[in-house]
Amino acid sequence: MATFAPSVPALRPLAPSASQLDVAADLLALLRDTRTEPRPDDRLEALTLAVAADLPVLLWGEPGIGKTSALTQLADSLELPLTTVIASVHEPSDFSGLPIVGDDPAQQGVPLAPPDWAVRLVREGRGLLFLDELSTATPAVQAALLRLVLERRIGSLQLPPGVRIVAAANPRSSAADGWELSAPLANRFVHLQWTHDHEVVVRGLGGTWPRATLPRLDPQRLPDAVDRARRAVCGLLDVRPALVHRLPGSETRRGGPWPSPRSWDMTVCLIAFATAAGSSRDVLSLLVRGTVGDGPGLELLAWLDRMDLPDPEELLADPENAELPERGDRRQATLEGVVEAVKARPSKERWDAAWALLVRALETGAPDLVVVPATTLAALRQEEWDVPDAIERLAGAVSVSRRADRSVARAVTAGR
Repeated sequence: MATFAPSVPALRPLAPSASQLDVAADLLALLRDTRTEPRPDDRLEALTLAVAADLPVLLWGEPGIGKTSALTQLADSLELPLTTVIASVHEPSDFSGLPIVGDDPAQQGVPLAPPDWAVRLVREGRGLLFLDELSTATPAVQAALLRLVLERRIGSLQLPPGVRIVAAANPRSSAADGWELSAPLANRFVHLQWTHDHEVVVRGLGGTWPRATLPRLDPQRLPDAVDRARRAVCGLLDVRPALVHRLPGSETRRGGPWPSPRSWDMTVCLIAFATAAGSSRDVLSLLVRGTVGDGPGLELLAWLDRMDLPDPEELLADPENAELPERGDRRQATLEGVVEAVKARPSKERWDAAWALLVRALETGAPDLVVVPATTLAALRQEEWDVPDAIERLAGAVSVSRRADRSVARAVTAGR
């Protein structure tokens, strides 16, 4: 079995008169000398996509899981100045602005002065604002954060577009004097569950951590990405209007992702970015479920799957050269869609083409996926239609699959 050998940088020579503190400083420098490597990581890709989309992100995880380290490395990789603000040690006025009385408040009003860290962000013009320990912030501080997270305003100061906002929180059960997140604040974030990966941690402690990089967006795919995102969300909400706004009943669930017009708008943005970047379905699942919740998110993913299935009419037009989905569930749904298309407009030519497509599916995928479509298609035969040769080629696979199903059923019955 292969073992991982961490690399150790060479020691620099020390002067004979070096003090023990100098030696300790050199040892600390060696321990901090780490490097990064490109490595597939769904959570890290989801985080960078949300950051690229300029949406506030909230990382949920137990203490010590590496949320702060991930944000520090993200800022370094993106070459963004990192500004860390511990939300729980601030007063509401630190986020809403400190009132400053001028010479003539009756005429000039009382301006709300921003804190120094906000001024530095504006001066830089770009940066990563990290709101740490969000779940230990009092309800009053959470209320003051609403305008900062959504409108990027602190007092009378507007943060520049180059500033991204990421927050981190511990579950209430493991937070120091923790509070549940208020529903209005929670609904402004993309929620990502942050857990550790054993292999990543071991390799990182050896000196090599995964590198966070912004996604590569394909300029040619941008219009199609926006169209796909809008069609998916609008199509689902058109048939499931109850999902447009669903405030959870429990306080705990209100502090997480839930569907609202605001979070659906964020979802459109994330689908477009994930599509333009060619991200995997797992990454898209993290983003969607982290924005509108597990239930609505899974419904949207299923809707996207149906949207992305090949057009049955195009498959029937050229069955011998048809490109069928690789994933089993999507392939079976495609074949069943073809059979439904033949059932809707039956003809001998379309029936024969469907059989040819089933043969194509048999040659390029698992045989058991054609059993149900073949059985349904056979029942559509009209008396004057001749039996095509394709049925003979499928008969063996269907028979073997049915015998296997009966064997499994017998084994289950015998084991009871």
